[in-house]
Formats: sequence, structure tokens, C-alpha cells
Amino acid sequence: MDKLHALRTFVRIAEEGGLSAAARALGASTPAVVRTLAALESQLGARLFNRTTRRVALTPEGRRYLEDARGVRAALDEADAAVRAGAGEPAGALAVTAPVLFGHMHVAPVAAAFAQRHPRVRCALHLHDRVVDLIEERIDVGVRIGTLADSSLVALPLATLRRVVAASPALLAAHGTPAHPLALRGLPCVRVLPSGRAGWQFRDAGGALLRVPVEGGFEVNHIATAVEACAAGLGFGQFFSYQVAQPLREGRLRLVLEAFEPSPRPVQAVYPHARPLPLRTRLFVDALRQALSGLDPLAN
Repeated sequence: MDKLHALRTFVRIAEEGGLSAAARALGASTPAVVRTLAALESQLGARLFNRTTRRVALTPEGRRYLEDARGVRAALDEADAAVRAGAGEPAGALAVTAPVLFGHMHVAPVAAAFAQRHPRVRCALHLHDRVVDLIEERIDVGVRIGTLADSSLVALPLATLRRVVAASPALLAAHGTPAHPLALRGLPCVRVLPSGRAGWQFRDAGGALLRVPVEGGFEVNHIATAVEACAAGLGFGQFFSYQVAQPLREGRLRLVLEAFEPSPRPVQAVYPHARPLPLRTRLFVDALRQALSGLDPLAN
């Protein structure tokens, strides 16, 4: 059995979602694809797909094997492209995901510069305010804010972000500056859905976690809208530092309760376990680390 051919066939079946579709994409017959898959499963001693008459679905073993198989295929494609080009210039498709506002402000400039510097890389940036399944959605690199829950991913730290409370000068003039997080109870607050309904997190003087329920007449599921509502005086708001950096510099917002901020949240580049990592992915992660390593959104 040609192992590299079998790996490529396996990945194509997973990507196309069926044996016949994979055969068409590979320019092969369906029986040939079936035989190749059967030989690979026999050699591995594990079933990679659950098959029905209409479709195939990866088994848990198949999902794990797919991560490594994609890495091997990508590395081979990268090596072939480099040899054809006569140099180690990265090539191929690179899919990146990030939160919408952070991605727009801090990841998109890196991606644009990377695409300009490496014209043989086809860079696609997907901005979503949800946790993207990198494997299911064929994403090479994700930028995430917060701790990593998925142990199947590699995480590289890029920066940290403060979680701050801000208010407009007019609101502070009307209600005063709170001296303790508990003072927010009964004051108007702008809540970002859905997490805002669970209350805001702080650290008390002893370092213990403190959750404060907040209320207000305005709640929204879009960060930029919440920031503008806060700047307009509708209430206090809790945001990541990068989200309010501009209105703070403009004087439209002021920070309060800085002594009670929760622990900074990490910004991380994450990608599936795959060895070897394609050159384009390694270079892009390096570009992210260099661009964001000194990130301090609230620096003057």
C-alpha cells in the first residue's frame, strides 16, 4: 500500500463527506477509493469511518487521525511547492479566525501584511464572536481570548488583556465614582449579552473572586454598540481593555474600580496538533507573536 496516497485519500473522503464524492475529486473510481480506505484501516487496526449507504462519518479514532494526516499532507504540499518555486517561500491556503472586534483591530492588519509579504499564500480571515471548531471548519490558526478548554489544541500566548469597568464623565458626575464593586448594585449598567446577565467579575482586596449582579435599562449582544451606549451615558460597562481604548483616549470614557479588576485574560494563538506544521502556519503565528507581544491597549 502507498501510505502517502492512502493518507491523501483518507483526508479527501473526510473533506468531501463521502466515498463517491472523494473519488470524483481524486479522479479515481469509487471501488479504488474503497479499497484504499480498507487497506489503511486494516494496517491501522482501527475503523476510521462509520459508513452507511448515503454518507460516511468519522469515528473518534478517525477524528484524531485526521489532524495528523492533514498535517502530513500540508507539509508535503508545502515541500512540493517550495521545490517548484526553487525557494522556501510559503504557499497554499491559510485560514485564520478571531473574535470580530479584536480581529478587526489587531489580527486583520497582521493578516493583510502577511498576505502582501507572501503573495503565494491565500489568506482567509474569518471573524466570529463564537468558539470555532478548527478541525470541523478547516481553520489553521485561531486567535482566542481566555483560557483554553480544548486540550486537543496547541496554544501559544500572544498577550494579556485587562477586564475594566468604564463610564462616561456625565454619568460619573450624576452618580459619583463607585469605591467598591458592590456599589454598582442599583446603578445603571450596560450589559453585554448573554454573559452580562450572570453578573460582573472582580477581585476583592484579598484576591478572592467576587461576582456582582448588575442591572440597567440597556442590554445588547454587540460589543461596539455597548461601548457607544456606555460612552453616551446609559450606564457603567465592563469590557476588555482593547474594546474601550479609543473612547478612553478621546475622554469619552473613564476607568473606575481599577483596584478590583479580575486577573488579566490571555490572548492565545491556537491550532490543531499537527506535526510537521506547514511553513505558512509557522510564519503567520510568528508574525502574530511579534505584532502582539507588546500589546497594551490602554498605553498612551
